[in-house]
Amino acid sequence: MDHRLIRKLRPRLLAWLRRSRSGRVLFMKRFPYKDIKRATDGFQSIMYTTSHIAAYKARFQDGGVVLIKEMRDYDQGKDAFYREVQLLGRLHHRHLLALKGFSTGHRRLLVFDNIERGSLKEHLTDPIRTPLDWKTRLQIVIGVVAALEYLLLFNEPPMYHVSISSSSIMLDENFNAKLSDVGLQSSDCMGQECGNIMFQLGVLILELVTGQSSDDRAADLVQWIREYRFCSSIHKMLDPDLGNSYDSRELKSLLAVAKLCVRYGDKPKTSILQVLRYLHKKIESPHD
Repeated sequence: MDHRLIRKLRPRLLAWLRRSRSGRVLFMKRFPYKDIKRATDGFQSIMYTTSHIAAYKARFQDGGVVLIKEMRDYDQGKDAFYREVQLLGRLHHRHLLALKGFSTGHRRLLVFDNIERGSLKEHLTDPIRTPLDWKTRLQIVIGVVAALEYLLLFNEPPMYHVSISSSSIMLDENFNAKLSDVGLQSSDCMGQECGNIMFQLGVLILELVTGQSSDDRAADLVQWIREYRFCSSIHKMLDPDLGNSYDSRELKSLLAVAKLCVRYGDKPKTSILQVLRYLHKKIESPHD
């Protein structure tokens, strides 16, 4: 390359490096705050809320429906926020909702991928929607477990701050599960976080099997699965929408997984790797 060209480009390259080191987000779209406010109907289209985020359904002028997450308690400064946004932007898995961009106007906002079919909770509780069949519910569990394996075992750094609920799991056009609530920070409390993740997974499975919302029945569902002779009452707890379409062997295996997940609450007695291997063995789909 011509030395004169190198000297000419050098200041620009150095400026680019300084920006990248200062925490600027590279190759990630910045959305205007006013566009997001308009797309969320003034932040009124709430999908779900937790102690640290609020999630909204947004419809942009191009017709696309996406998920917007507002980070309510992230107070580590813009540079730290930018670095974590880049970390989320590098996550790629078919069962994770992909990050499309961000906004740092009046609120710190993350823009995620298409959610045209909405949340899993909507499909379980809305009487207008066609009920999910057994194979679809089984595939949802398999997808969630696959995403957890990627986040906890194959991602660097591991992402331990994950929330699992029917409200925060989105479904694509083929009813594939997409985790949407992956935290911006990896937790140092690995054991506690992993325990919480597995407990939430167990509750999710119970919700899929019974069709009951965990918002107001989580304690009852956990108490039922922990009972010594819960198998004798499965037919009473099963979601009536399933009819006779389910496979009884798969159902028992799935409930065994749920029982393992909620057995010790947030203090698991096995490692996350052992639990995930057990989950894969128990819920492996015979149709694949």
